[in-house]
Amino acid sequence: MPSRETQKLDELLERVSRLKAEIAKVIVGQNRVVEELLIALLCRGHALIVGVPGLAKTLIVSTFGQALDLEFKRIQFTPDLMPSDITGTEVLEEDPKTRERRFRFVKGPIFTNLLLADEINRTPPKTQSALLQAMQENTVTYNGVNYPLPQPFFALATQNPIEQEGTYPLAEAQLDRFFFEVRIHYPSVDEEREIIRRTTAGEPKEASKVLSAQEVSDLQNLVRQVPLAEHVESSAVEMIRRTRPSISNNGLSSVKEFVAWGAGPRATQCLVLAAKARAILQGRYAPSSEDLAYAAFPVLRHRLILNFKARAQNKTEEEIIGEILKSCELPRS
Repeated sequence: MPSRETQKLDELLERVSRLKAEIAKVIVGQNRVVEELLIALLCRGHALIVGVPGLAKTLIVSTFGQALDLEFKRIQFTPDLMPSDITGTEVLEEDPKTRERRFRFVKGPIFTNLLLADEINRTPPKTQSALLQAMQENTVTYNGVNYPLPQPFFALATQNPIEQEGTYPLAEAQLDRFFFEVRIHYPSVDEEREIIRRTTAGEPKEASKVLSAQEVSDLQNLVRQVPLAEHVESSAVEMIRRTRPSISNNGLSSVKEFVAWGAGPRATQCLVLAAKARAILQGRYAPSSEDLAYAAFPVLRHRLILNFKARAQNKTEEEIIGEILKSCELPRS
């Protein structure tokens, strides 16, 4: 990487360190969650955040909105939410002078930089699709006219994994459009004590804005410029191919036995980009096999379709991913 780009990267990484510090003022622990969300942002991807109620899924996203100098909007997904409530609609207006009537498109809340789609599985598939199409194409089409979304555009959707009554699970093809599936787990004993101290005494803290939209775009562009060693590229391709039961897996019987459908080429793209972004965040200018192993879980969790036998035997996606990493001789991060 040229010296000028190296200097620019060092300056941006200093801002990223400040960003993490600002988020840590509000969020206790969850360091891996914060880093995975940062990686998705720098890769121009979107993330699905999964966790049981009360683990601060919404708070983490809103804190990102506070710390990033980006326009932030939130949509609470409900069963009666319509696609136009997300994308916008046309209204009939009358010119007060000429009395001429014409339609004007009123943009919906999706026209923002950082969007929180809260409890995305509580709305019907038709409404889900309105959001997912915009995530994929970065535009909204209404009456044949394309309206580009602001850049950068980062969508974070939350989902509760235990409450399924009255929900509409995302289809596999829609899940694949999310760059990462980020899972939030319970805090440790010390973290839970700290949460109590912060939230039951005094005024809650807020994060300050430290990273502008232009700086986010600069980091996104730098990630794409990171070189990829041939052996890391080969490892990424081999890892994804080993998720597919229809392809010889060099003796990896668990994939043939428990996986109905493996990951597609989009997973390979996400894996490589995530490895590049993680290397950048750690101040390195080339990704390693360890970065691939780190990114494997959030990239593949929602892309492995397990069969009925796996469900019957309580086999999880994480176990399968761990076995794939071991078969590829990659370190499990």
